[in-house]
Amino acid sequence: MVQKVRLMQGNQAMSEAAIYAGARFYAGYPITPSSEIAEECSRVMLQVGGVYMQMEDEIASIAAVIGASLAGAKAFTATSGPGFSLMQENLGLAVMGEVPCVVITVQRSGPSTGLATKPAQGDVMQLRWGRHGDQSVIALCPATVAECFSLTIKAFNLAEKFRVPVILAPDEIVAHMRETFCVPEPGAVEVLDRKSPSGPPKAYLPFAADKDGVAPLAAYGSDYVLHVSSSMHGLDGCSNNEPDNAARIVAQLHRKIELHRDEIVMTKEFDVEDAEILLIGYGATARASREAARELRKRGIKAGVLQLVTLWPFADREVGKLGSRAKTVVVTEMNYSGQVAGEVQRVLGSGADIRRVNSFNGQIITPKAILEAIG
Repeated sequence: MVQKVRLMQGNQAMSEAAIYAGARFYAGYPITPSSEIAEECSRVMLQVGGVYMQMEDEIASIAAVIGASLAGAKAFTATSGPGFSLMQENLGLAVMGEVPCVVITVQRSGPSTGLATKPAQGDVMQLRWGRHGDQSVIALCPATVAECFSLTIKAFNLAEKFRVPVILAPDEIVAHMRETFCVPEPGAVEVLDRKSPSGPPKAYLPFAADKDGVAPLAAYGSDYVLHVSSSMHGLDGCSNNEPDNAARIVAQLHRKIELHRDEIVMTKEFDVEDAEILLIGYGATARASREAARELRKRGIKAGVLQLVTLWPFADREVGKLGSRAKTVVVTEMNYSGQVAGEVQRVLGSGADIRRVNSFNGQIITPKAILEAIG
């Protein structure tokens, strides 16, 4: 099969990959540095018979996406920083209602408006804990334009298969860079659709999970009647505040992720077999880490890189396996507090030699800065 090589921006790749995955509804509000996604969708979505809606704000955007998904469409939105903050309440609704959808949030420097056009990786904990309540989420982070494409398809597949909102969180550098990659032909990459009910409509329970932890999802307007709200509900979707029921529903939100952890958690390894120094990075910092590791190898120092592709659920096993073998672990990230470094410390324990390389001035971490931290 002849593959088409194209030069593409990260934001464009995510837009086209969403179409490839079957997305036919986009609602959003332009915000730097994700605006190219809305721009691309305003043109391409209509060409494939889809719907593009520019909303009045990010609150309305995620609400429209949830409604479109419940009506049977694969739906997504894109935002950044303050816009992602505005989406949190309705993202909680999507979690509680087990509504499949994809949210792309291009990470930029904050707090608040901050350095609106500059890169950062300060939203890692917001991806996980931005909504109130007890929940489990899926968050992915690409490091290349090719990964922007492949992980967007993966995000839709995970959302549809497990009835969850999936967050794709590139940093500004990756979203705005341009690289060539082989664009897969239609049908070359597996595209999944949500599981639909097959029994009699009157017997349908929209939150009665199968053995895989996921309940079939009917569409509004079909023969199946379903009720979805933000309140605690029973298997029929109607309000139910009984303790046993609440425990079952919350456990189900976690269980369907935990059961399929190995399918969801993705990492990439580079020269880790004999690594005495393990560099851990994600997004643009993984690229800088790989260059630093190559330089260390030239100097005769055994260095390798673990790239975190899935940020949540966290790659505890992978970090633990490789980190415990290394003498020194170096975590690179564009934030002040070391949001991923703290997770690495949790996994490896207080006795591990963990060094943090952080940037929080709107500038990328360079290989030179990593090498200086290692000494």
